[in-house]
Amino acid sequence: MHALKLRGMTAAADLMAAQIAAGVPPGLLAGVTLVPVPGHPRHRRRRGFDQADRIAAALARRAALPVARCLERGSAAPPQAGAGRAQRLRSGGGAISVAGAAPERAVLVDDVHTTGATLDACARALRAAGSHAVVAVSYARTLG
Repeated sequence: MHALKLRGMTAAADLMAAQIAAGVPPGLLAGVTLVPVPGHPRHRRRRGFDQADRIAAALARRAALPVARCLERGSAAPPQAGAGRAQRLRSGGGAISVAGAAPERAVLVDDVHTTGATLDACARALRAAGSHAVVAVSYARTLG
């Protein structure tokens, strides 16, 4: 994870996607559209890429699925790194909105599932925009 996020080793996204694909329940990726969880705009600018988008693109190539980059995160969203559980839950994942059409069946793709606040905010935005089914996959999950 750190190789991708902190050292810019974008090829690591392919390995992460392979591990996600190998670990998902049978049928979870059938007939769905992958939707990357948008990173904080400041982090995207600093890194030059969005790690969840890279993982989603690699997973899409592997599973022959479409990707919809329809979620946007407002720049006012507080960064989650270093925040405690209570603070992350209070922020609700920041301001997430849908730009364009939401897919009917969406699989959110994220790098790390911490408290679930961001995934929840993304799922709520997709459902409000018309998605009927929303599930999520992530490369890693934090404990606690």
